[in-house]
This record gives sequence, C-alpha cells and structure tokens, in this order.
Amino acid sequence: MIIGVPREIKKEEYRVAITPAGAAELAKHGHTVLVETGAGAGSGFSDDEYLDVHADIIERNALFEVAELIAKVKEPLPEEYALLRKGQSLFTFLHLASNRELASILLKKRVSAFGYETLEKDGALPLLAPMSEVAGRMAPLVGSWYLQKVHGGTGLLPSGVSGVRPGKAVILGAGVVGTNAARIAFGIGMDVVVMNRSIERLQKIDETYRGQVKTLPLTSGNITTEIVGADLIIGAVLIPGGKTPLLISRSMLRSMKKGSVIVDVSIDQGGCAETSRPTTHNDPVYEVDGVIHYTVANMPGAFPRTSTMALTNETLPYVMLLADMGAGKAATHEVLKTALNIHEGKITHSALASSLTKKTTG
Repeated sequence: MIIGVPREIKKEEYRVAITPAGAAELAKHGHTVLVETGAGAGSGFSDDEYLDVHADIIERNALFEVAELIAKVKEPLPEEYALLRKGQSLFTFLHLASNRELASILLKKRVSAFGYETLEKDGALPLLAPMSEVAGRMAPLVGSWYLQKVHGGTGLLPSGVSGVRPGKAVILGAGVVGTNAARIAFGIGMDVVVMNRSIERLQKIDETYRGQVKTLPLTSGNITTEIVGADLIIGAVLIPGGKTPLLISRSMLRSMKKGSVIVDVSIDQGGCAETSRPTTHNDPVYEVDGVIHYTVANMPGAFPRTSTMALTNETLPYVMLLADMGAGKAATHEVLKTALNIHEGKITHSALASSLTKKTTG
C-alpha cells in the first residue's frame, strides 16, 4: 500500500504521524511511504533521515494524489478537504463529534476514516492513552503558570509555602488524563480532589495516594460545591467518539474565584465547560467572568519530540495492520473496526452517530 505522511498544518502543531524508524518498518512489509517535505522537522526528524530508510520525500499535492492511506496526527483542516479523494483511507485523531463539517466531507467523499481516539482493545484506548498521558501531566503545569498574577491569575503559588495553604485543584474525570493530572498536581503540593462516575477508578486513586488525594462521585452537586474554592479545574472527561458532556454551566462559572483557571483537556470533543472554545498554542487563553480558560485543542503538540515518539510507539502496529489489510478487511477486524468512524459514505461508530444526530436535532 502507498502510505502518505503529510506535514501537519494546524497552528503550532509540530508532531508527525510516522517517524523514520516507523517508515523503515513499513518498508520491510513491502509498503511505500511518501513523506511531505519537512513533515518531521518539528519533531526533530530531517528529510534525509526518511530518505535513509527508503521513504520518498515529495510535495503535498502529489502525496495526497497517489497515497491510498493518509496517516496524520490531527484532523484534516478545511485547506486539506479538497485533497481528500474517494476510496482513500485516513488514520488520525478525528474528533468528529465536535466537527460536523469534516464529518460531512468524509461522508460525501466516501473516505474510510479511522480515529485514533476511538480504537479500543481489551476495554482500553491504547492510541489515545499516550497523548492523554502527556496532556494530563501538562495540565497542572500550564494551569499553575496562568495562576500567576501577571497572567491574570489569583497570584497563589500552587504548592503553598510554610504557613500558607497550597492551591486547590479539582479534576473532573479519572481516566488517563485525570490520573496523570492528579499525579502532577499532587506532586507539586496542591490540595487535589478527583471526581469520576466510576467508583472503581476512585478506589484505585484512594489506594495509590492513601487518602491524600480526595475522591468524590462526579455529580452536579459535587461539582457545584467543589469549584467554589478551586484555584485550578482540569476537565478530563471522555466519551469515546462522542461529545463531551457539559459539566460546568455559565452560572456555575460565576461562583468561582476571580483569577482561577480552567484547563479543559476535553476540548477536542467539545469541552466540559459551557464557556469553553478551542484555542491555539500561540493564543492559548481567554477570560470569562474573571475565570481564565486554557483550551488548546492539541496540548501534546507543545512537546512534539516526546509526543511523537510516545504516539507512534502505539500507532505504528495499527498503521501496519491497516496497510496490510486494507480498509475493507479492517472494517471487520475485531480491533480496527472500533477505530472506524466513517466507511463507504456511512457513519459506523454509534457514539459519533448519536452525537451528530443530537447536534442536528437539538
């Protein structure tokens, strides 16, 4: 199969979908790898490194024209819609529940669209996990940065000092993002509260931290109570393939401290706060009712070297499998079919279908 690896064009996105080492493995399986000029530069991989493993370096239009499988990191942007063609396969982070326009394009063009974020194996999301780990560990750090008074924050040092209480972090969700966010927030000395619908996940956190991280069921009442005194809120909820539920309303926001910070990691799927909207790394925050919102839709892109290697460690076996099988057989494969969002002009993922239907009728 001919696999195309375009350069990411999303603002401040420096990751690449396949490393030179990955290209070498694909070549061993008899696949042709086409890499757009400069695609790996942001992650520290030169064109020469791809050429050394017998990948071809070509320009963008030619890549999309001949590639049977497009491997990306982020969803196609409007500038790329015209380059997609009927019968092509796409493997990337799609997040279609919050992007009806792209879903319509993929349906119309009959592209087989596989989403990293919905691929499930043994009840886990292995392709989402490494980026969730990065974003989760980033969240308390970027939130702490914006708590500085010079950035509009409360001016409270998250860790506190002797005789002064630390800041309070409230984490909504105890999946990969939430547990990693809790790890870092606790590590820098914050008073941490984690909420989740599954009690089993809360029990694991309680066992790990021996009660030093507080745990509560994720309910509207608990959220309302806990955010009042919070300095940092981290949105870490996820419905695979579906839109993120709104957990913080505008009226709830008004009860929060002026200068407190929301880091909404779930923004890729719509965000968990009513006031959340996607931002970029070069303009990451905005303020609503005195609360700072950090809602960058590709947080791990800030650390592209680490993120690219962590992501491709997990994605390469599935890129290989998809290339070996082709979209038709992949649509019935036990694992790959869970990643398939759109195929032959139809939505094939139930949570996505439900989200887009609600958006249309709601």
